[in-house]
Amino acid sequence: FFFFSHFRSRFKQIQLQIMPRKLKFHEEKLLKKTNFLDYNDGNIRANTMMAKYGVRKREEYKAYEKLALETNNLAQALINLDAKDTTRIKVTDQLLEKLYTMGLSNNQDNLTDTVRIQPLNFCRRRLPVMLMRLKMAQSITEATEFVKKGHIRIGPQIITDPAYFVTRNMEDFITWTDTSKIRRHIQKYNDKLDDYDLLS
Repeated sequence: FFFFSHFRSRFKQIQLQIMPRKLKFHEEKLLKKTNFLDYNDGNIRANTMMAKYGVRKREEYKAYEKLALETNNLAQALINLDAKDTTRIKVTDQLLEKLYTMGLSNNQDNLTDTVRIQPLNFCRRRLPVMLMRLKMAQSITEATEFVKKGHIRIGPQIITDPAYFVTRNMEDFITWTDTSKIRRHIQKYNDKLDDYDLLS
């Protein structure tokens, strides 16, 4: 009897050690939102690209994937047509010009590069990424904060959406807003503040 009672108590101790603790509220909520059955290794690359380019919403990256796929399919369909086909020539010129103007391709002569359009091509045209390219910010996180807080304008328009797509024609018009404290700080550092700015 002593042996069995000792065994029973020991078994309960082991069982308590093996059994997981009760999940907290936020943990149960997270598990309900996460679908482990549909897990895909492709999500790893997507998550890496999203982190690299500051894409916070999965829907935005999925939209880039869809646009890239549709562009590649259109380009492939044009390639499959007869090279002398008037429709192919016309649509090809329009597509190449559009992609070049949007900054998605540097090739205006053939469709070879167009078939390789990827979601990262769209990510690289986001406003925070362009700020880093122009050396107006040191990181994607910092650039995103600048945009959200209204420090950036393109021409006369103040942009507060980090997902704003910057075309090739817009690049030269990216600058600080007139009321931006960062702009004042840079001007003060470069000794370019005029008397009016010092009084305001």
